[in-house]
Amino acid sequence: MIFKSRVDIAFKCLVFGLIFLMVYAIVVSWMDSSMVTALKFWLTFLLVVLSGFMVWIYRQTSYEITPESLKYQFGPLVGKIKIDRIHSLEVNKTLWAGTNKPATALKGIIVKYNKFDEIYISPSTNERFVEELLKVKPDILVNLH
Repeated sequence: MIFKSRVDIAFKCLVFGLIFLMVYAIVVSWMDSSMVTALKFWLTFLLVVLSGFMVWIYRQTSYEITPESLKYQFGPLVGKIKIDRIHSLEVNKTLWAGTNKPATALKGIIVKYNKFDEIYISPSTNERFVEELLKVKPDILVNLH
């Protein structure tokens, strides 16, 4: 089963605020007559690529539960975790530190797997996601916050 990521207002403001700043930087650079044209092209290219990357993450963040694994996509970044390695879930909690956070909202799920590994996700509905994961592996410890 595939779950789209929930997108909260803070993430929307961050993405669209940064895109607005990048578009503003492009406009200002093209209005600056003292800037070299080649530099304007490179700056425009870089900022358009970064904006596209952010929109890709905004639009294409999802999670899929299969009989063998939990797959995630965060824009162009993809990964999977074997379900038999998952031992606990922290539901309605936010992971503030760390780098493995393919999520676009607060109050998601911290999935703990292997001995010390964890990943933070934000499915559209935490409860439905937990139900589906427990259908595959019912012995996962679930901590509600």
